Parts: sequence; C-alpha cells; structure tokens
Amino acid sequence: MTDATTPGQANGQDGHLKRPAISFEFFPPKTEEMERNLWETIKRLAPLEPKFVSVTYGAGGSTRERTHSTIARILKETALLPAAHLTCVGASRGEIDAIVDRYHEVGVRHIVALRGDPVGGIGTPYSSHPDGYQSSADLVAGIKKRHGDIEVSVSAYPEKHPEARDFDADIDTLKAKVDAGATRAITQVFFDNDFYFRYLDRVRARGINIPVVPGIMPMHNFKQARNFVTRNGTTVPDWLAAKFEGLDDDAETRKLVAATVVAGQVQKLAKHGVDTFHFYTMNRADLVFAISHLLGIRAKTAQKAA
Repeated sequence: MTDATTPGQANGQDGHLKRPAISFEFFPPKTEEMERNLWETIKRLAPLEPKFVSVTYGAGGSTRERTHSTIARILKETALLPAAHLTCVGASRGEIDAIVDRYHEVGVRHIVALRGDPVGGIGTPYSSHPDGYQSSADLVAGIKKRHGDIEVSVSAYPEKHPEARDFDADIDTLKAKVDAGATRAITQVFFDNDFYFRYLDRVRARGINIPVVPGIMPMHNFKQARNFVTRNGTTVPDWLAAKFEGLDDDAETRKLVAATVVAGQVQKLAKHGVDTFHFYTMNRADLVFAISHLLGIRAKTAQKAA
C-alpha cells in the first residue's frame, strides 16, 4: 500500500504489478522445540526481505520476557527489523514505560501498540489498570512522549472491533491513535476483500491517511483458525468453509487449499492497488513463502539470516 493507500496506484508504468512490501508476525516460543521451529521459520523467511517482523505479546503481558528475548535475538543474529507488540492490560504506566525504555535500549525502534484483550478473555468486560494507560491511544501517546524516534503501528478492524458501538465509534478510536502519533495500522484478519475496501473508504472519509495494511492469515488448520478468528469478530464465509470440507484428516491437501485461497486473496488485493501485506505466520514458513513467491517476491540469498 502506498502512503496514500489508494487502490489502483500499485501498478508500474508498464502496467505490471510492483513488488509488494511484506511483513511477518511471529509469536514467542514456549518450549525448546517451538524455539527451534521459530528460528527455522525466521531463517526461511528472512531472505524475502520483509519490511519488518513483529513479535506478539501475550494476554496481560504473560509472554513479556519471551517476547523481549525473541526480539533481542532477532536484533543480534539477523538483519531483520523487529517490531515489539505491547499492550496496556494489567500493568501500571511505570511498568509499561520501563518496558518501552528497555526495548529502546536494545535497539527497538518500532512498537505495535495495542490495548490488549480483557484479563478474563475475549468476550468478558474490559477494565483498565487503575494506574495504567487507559486506552491504546493513551499508550501510543506515552510511547511517543518517551521516545519520539520509535515508530508506532496500531490495529484496525475491517469488520469493526467487537466491542465498538458502531463503525463510527470504531473509526473514532483509530483517529485517536493516529492523532496520538501512530503512523501505520495493521488490520485484523479478513477473508472477504470487500470488507477491507469498504473499511478503507470509511477511514479515508474521516481524513485518516496513514497506511492501512491488510493482515493476512494462511489457515494451516481451518477448524482451529476459524474458532480463533471468529472470537475476534472475523466473518468466515460459507464458500471458504466449503473448500475445507472433508479435509479434517488430510493435512497435506488442507495446506494446498489454504495456499490457493490466500494466494487468490492477496493477488486480487494487489490488482486493486494494495502493495503492502502483513502475514500472520503462526510461526510457519511454508505457506507464507509460497504466497510471497506468487506475489513476485523472491528470496535474496545474500541477506544475512538467522
């Protein structure tokens, strides 16, 4: 997506699609086996030269140390630019400020600032820490006040945040985050591109001009992925569910179907001018690598990798 993020602007002068910019999301590993898998994934994807890679932050800061150690290792052992996820759930301003300072000290210059899920889980009432940042916009402002050289990305919801009263209220929240200093929004996963384009129209109509990057999720396990995304308000179309019918015990075919579905989605987005994609990798490289290849992104073997 260009800075203007206007559909139709991603074609070169010869009419061919430009090479898209990409970024990847990882989550911090819980076990030694998961650690090995993550670094194999990073090694596989690093030569694609993503614009950045983000590392998630567990509910209530539950992965705080693992997130930090993963970020620190990426900085030390690769040429990748890491972005640290940070939420304001269950922590005071002082605790959050200390985390931001610690990231800045080790060289992090990009934070994905999120409110975070309620302590009781998705669907339960949200309450902020009495001494903490009260909202994602408040968190963005706090980060920028302490370290103006940190770039801040935030979340966006093509189907509206589940807790928002309506779309206007949801976009009010995005506007507040932008006014506080956010310079990029990354969307919640969606499977119907019309949701994204309608949302983008609403955002631009409000005068919000930062890039709104589509978040893309290849579904390695459809049933698990559907359960996860629907809890966050994402619609899973019937046509998509039908493509995975009868494949519960056939992982290889599921993988082929998933790659086909997502490749089709991103290629259609690209044809309409979208030239930046953020992939929720689930710490797996195969589908994301294949889809990137279909977008015209080729590995740079000379890049320093893990």
